[in-house]
Order: sequence, then structure tokens, then C-alpha cells
Amino acid sequence: MEEGTILEWNVVEGDEIKVGDVLCQVETDKAVMEFESPVAGRLAKIYVAAGEATPVRQPIAYFASEGVDVDAFLSAEVEQPRPADLSQETRVKASPAVRRQARERQIDLTLIEGSGPGGRIVTSDLPSSSQDQATVSKHDDTGLTRQPLSKMRRAIAHRLQAAKRDIPHFYLRQTIDATSLVTFYKQQVDGSLNDIIVLACARVAQEFPAFRSRIEAEEIVEQASSHMGIAVSLDEGLVVPVVLHADRMTLQQLATETKKVIQEAQRGKVSETDQAVMTISNLGMFGVEEFAAIINPPESAILAVGAIREDVIVSGGAMRLGHVMTMTLSANHQVVDGRVAAAFMNRLQEILESPADLVSG
Repeated sequence: MEEGTILEWNVVEGDEIKVGDVLCQVETDKAVMEFESPVAGRLAKIYVAAGEATPVRQPIAYFASEGVDVDAFLSAEVEQPRPADLSQETRVKASPAVRRQARERQIDLTLIEGSGPGGRIVTSDLPSSSQDQATVSKHDDTGLTRQPLSKMRRAIAHRLQAAKRDIPHFYLRQTIDATSLVTFYKQQVDGSLNDIIVLACARVAQEFPAFRSRIEAEEIVEQASSHMGIAVSLDEGLVVPVVLHADRMTLQQLATETKKVIQEAQRGKVSETDQAVMTISNLGMFGVEEFAAIINPPESAILAVGAIREDVIVSGGAMRLGHVMTMTLSANHQVVDGRVAAAFMNRLQEILESPADLVSG
């Protein structure tokens, strides 16, 4: 993240603030985040107005006792440009209401010419429906519609291109007998099929320290617990909310926490994104039988889960009809060796083929 836009302030100047109070909503490349106050006291001055963009590590507000002249204090400081001035060239001029409508209707504000003062985009400038977005897109002579990448798409492209280039990926594919897994899932009151897989991965990662480790600068940092990322697809892109301490949860607890973080992600609030040790990406619900995913840095691995499907299973020289599921592990060779990755997949297969062990002990 290089800059953020203050969408709206939840407080006004003069309010008494407690630590943890939500001060404002900040739009980043990936989501809309709630910014909680790190300090307590009186909010004396809002420095960055709603609708303005600001680079990271720049002041957005000042706290001071009643009677303190904050403006006088600022004028005595070394003169430096306001955060909004630093990003004047790139930010879109629009009110919080316009930005909110644009997000909800998936309208790219960079393609709209504002009719308000100074080129500011007002509500009447927005197309009448999301289908009319094409009218503000750029057309070339061939009839093709061209739109610039959104902030989120740019962030995803940059991050994953760097991951594919810089992380030495290697891949292991394993097809398991999922007959017992299907039966077990149908018997559960709580928990989706994906919850079962996430829990199994979290438990197995406890047995293999490389799978709960991350590359940070020039160090391998081993976590004590398995914090699991879950890939969630939104209309505007992909986010990875994280379930902390997944290995310590029951299936019911994991199902509750997973539902919570996914719903928050769908509302634009994603937290704990910098703590995951590995990610689960499941496309099985779309009928995809197998695929390979790109590791989300600085994690150790990502598990791509395909659809459960009927197949003939050969065991002990006999054939029977059952269900199978293919999983593809993308592992970071900086942290994980081939032998360890193979052992991880074998242990994961063992648990998923006897899933009752997840709740019995």
C-alpha cells in the first residue's frame, strides 16, 4: 500500500476518543478498512478531509487538549506539503457518496469526467446503471472496449507477478479417495467441505514446521500456530482473509470463524492478512477438477482444491464406485523441500480419507 483515500470520518473535531475507536474508513488498493485510533484523547483537528487521498505514514488528524491552537502549532513546524497535494496528480476528485455508489455499482471513476468544481465528480456524472459503464469506457477503431486496471487489479497483478518471478515454486498433485470425506461432510451440522479441508491442513501444518513458516527478508520465521488464509473471490478481485490459530479450533469453531472473516471480506474489511502461513484456494464448487495456484508471499505454500467427483477406485485388486478429489500443492522451495512436501501431502491424504479423526481427537 502506497496511499489510501479517506472515504468518511466517523468522528468530528472535539470528540473524546478512546483507544480502538473507529476514526474513519480508508480505501486501499484491496479493500475498505476501518482505521482504529491508536491513542486516547481529544480529536482537535482533522487534517485530511473525506474524499482526499494521502500517502502512507502521513498525518491525517491531530490530538490536543482543549484550548490548544493546533493551527499555530502546525504553522510553527517545518513547512511541508499537505498529503492531498502529494497525490494531487493521481487521485480522483469525488465525494464519499459518489465513491460509495461507484464501489457498489462497479463503476471505474477514472473513466468519468467530472462536471463539478475543479473537475470533481458528482452524483449526476455517474451512469444511470452499471450496464451503462461501457459508455464511459474508451473505444478504439476496432470496436474493442478498453478500461484501465482498477487499484485492486493492479495490486493483484503486481503482487502475483512478483511472486511467480521471485518464489521458486514446485508442485505436487495428489488424488485421494474422498468417499469417506463425502459421508463425513453430509453428517456434519456445522462446517462446509472447505472448512474440513482447512482444519485438516492446519492440523497437518503443526506436524511440519516448514508449512507454518514464512520468508521475511533473509529469515525463515516459524509460527507457533497455523494461521490459515482462505482465498475469497469478489467481483472486483481476490482477497485472502485469515483464520488465526486454526489448528487449535474445533470444526464448529473454525466454521464460525471462517464464515465471519469471509463475510467481513465481502463487505470490504480484511484483517490479519500479514500472518497467514499458507492459503487454501478451492474451485471445486465450480466443477474444476484440478488447478495450480500461485503462492501468496511470504507464505510457504498454497493448496489448490478441485471438485469431488465420482470415479472407479481400485484397491487391493478390486474395483468399486466411489468419490475422488484432486489437490495440487504449490510449495515455496525456499522453505519447503520436496521430501517434506510429499510427507505433508501423504499425511493430509491420510486425514481426509479418515476425516472422523478431526472431531474424535
